[in-house]
Amino acid sequence: MDLKQLEYFVRVAELGSFTRASIALDVAQPALSRQIRLLEVELRQNLLTRNGRGAVPTEVGKLLLEHGRGILHQVALTLEELSAARGALAGRVSIGLPPSLSKLITVPLVKALREQLPQANLTLTEGFSVLMHEGLRVGNLDLAVLYNPDQSGDMEMCTLHDDELVLISPVTAKTRNGKTRAAPIKLGSVAELPLILPSRPNAFRLLIEGEMMTIGKRPNVVLEVDSLNSILSLVKEGMGHAILPSYTLSTFENASAFGVTPINSPCIKSRLMLVWSARRPTTLTQKRTAEIVTAVVRQAIGR
Repeated sequence: MDLKQLEYFVRVAELGSFTRASIALDVAQPALSRQIRLLEVELRQNLLTRNGRGAVPTEVGKLLLEHGRGILHQVALTLEELSAARGALAGRVSIGLPPSLSKLITVPLVKALREQLPQANLTLTEGFSVLMHEGLRVGNLDLAVLYNPDQSGDMEMCTLHDDELVLISPVTAKTRNGKTRAAPIKLGSVAELPLILPSRPNAFRLLIEGEMMTIGKRPNVVLEVDSLNSILSLVKEGMGHAILPSYTLSTFENASAFGVTPINSPCIKSRLMLVWSARRPTTLTQKRTAEIVTAVVRQAIGR
């Protein structure tokens, strides 16, 4: 079995499209199709079902996909360990970051990785938890920083930071002396406010709804927006309130446009975790990257 053919098949199966795979691999689509067809002929099995929407693996293809990921990962691991034997950590590392944290740590993280792992090939992806969890599962991501991930035998994780979500309001929420309102607000009162929240199954949305259910309340969601910058822009314009970690505003251009209010009775506790797949061996470069990510995140938002 040719490793290049296996790599092509895995990429098409993961992306669900010959077109997308040809772009990702920088290979002409006819050549890509020919190589996968040769693999099918060698194995005497149809591996992909082609349709108008793309390509999906057959039952045999799903089996090869699971094994193929492991084979390709082991090859990459071997090459990396050979490089490490020469005194250099190299290889590809892909990291997923949540939007609420990405702007805060991207620059210091890239600087730290370039300084400490100059020969590593780094890929950073910004996205919400559901998409990043899927990226870890299919192998598109090696590491991801997630909020409140479910415990799973498929994933390993460590805690980066424990935090409490706060109410972020337009600047009009002020006391008479002109200072931004800071006295804590009860969660039951927060539920009555017009809220701008991400749509389900966003980790913050599920956490907020879960905490409100414990006191018999539901959030008054006036807008569902799956973009952090858009949420804050709408809050700034007075269209509602957001519930986010307090450090979200630390890199916002005009943080003075917002009021930040602690929430209590009960508070909404959030846990930030570094997550990686338990199904694939972790390379030395990935382990070192995990250490760097942990240090950068903890330094940026405190612990």
